[in-house]
Amino acid sequence: MSAKQKKTPPPAAPRCVMMVIYDGAQVLDVAGPVQLLSAATFPDGRAAYEIELVAEKPGPVATTSGLLLMAARGFADIPPAALRKIDTLMVTGGLGSRVEMENRHLLAFVRAAAAPARRVVSICTGAVILAAAGLLDGRRATTHWAYAPTMRRRFPKVAVEEDAIYVRDGKFWTSAGVTAGMDLALALVEEDLGREMALALARHHVMYLMRPGGQSQFSAQLAAQHVEDERLARVCAFVIENPRADLTVPALAARAVMSERSFARHFVAETGFTPAQFVERARLDEACRRLANGDHSLDAVSADAGFGAAERMRRAFIRHLGVTPGRYRERFRTARRDAPRTFSPLETGNAHLHSSL
Repeated sequence: MSAKQKKTPPPAAPRCVMMVIYDGAQVLDVAGPVQLLSAATFPDGRAAYEIELVAEKPGPVATTSGLLLMAARGFADIPPAALRKIDTLMVTGGLGSRVEMENRHLLAFVRAAAAPARRVVSICTGAVILAAAGLLDGRRATTHWAYAPTMRRRFPKVAVEEDAIYVRDGKFWTSAGVTAGMDLALALVEEDLGREMALALARHHVMYLMRPGGQSQFSAQLAAQHVEDERLARVCAFVIENPRADLTVPALAARAVMSERSFARHFVAETGFTPAQFVERARLDEACRRLANGDHSLDAVSADAGFGAAERMRRAFIRHLGVTPGRYRERFRTARRDAPRTFSPLETGNAHLHSSL
């Protein structure tokens, strides 16, 4: 057979992904990652992953929204040989995690399934289940920001990074809530199938940017939404709308008609940030918007966002987002190059994903 006639060897078999669910799971913590993984394919169009939902008992499992998920098998129905075939073990999050972290049957199964798995993944508060199983001791991990302090207190052996979108430590991957689980799923696809497939999935699911794991869960706008004190709410709005203004504590305290000490104390209580931290986040948000939507120089973006020197902006990006401003802009440009062509309502399946690669 000539070199031209030689066939390319077929791709590897689909990877086995097992998602652990339970009553009180958050449906999007399950559906988001599962949808992305189920849409990933090899170049020949075959599914890249075989996904199975399992629970303590087979059958319907109630989520916090009232929707039912169907567990294909119960823990007792899964033989050791099947556990050895697991490539990626995933544990969902949800309010039910508070109960399940005390469920010795579930924890025993998670330990047994995690041992042979190439990867072990938690979505949102599924991290507390991995921690309760002892799998995160001595490791870095994240979870939904609202649960991070509790996780840190309850599991002091875990290095909780409450600000990250997702964290990888060895074979263990943990993510923040809901949409962050989809960012993590894209990272898994990128590791297995390459960046082009991950970008194609992001495009198809209208996820504008593949966020890096180190990106912050927080923004100034999000923090401002929870401010009840009208004086502080006005200050927050001013900071967000005027990042180049004098935003020192004396200036902001005067705007709130409060003493500097009282202003700083109440501001932290209302927003969870010190005034300086909030200002930096607001300027970071503004810089991100400018980098994504224009071609101005980094010096110009830094000045317009209120950072002044570009090096100050660069340090803020690395500290909060884990990337430089230049790399952040590059990610958006990559997304634009790859993006959004219009699909006919008649297009079904994943064919358009392959045609775009």
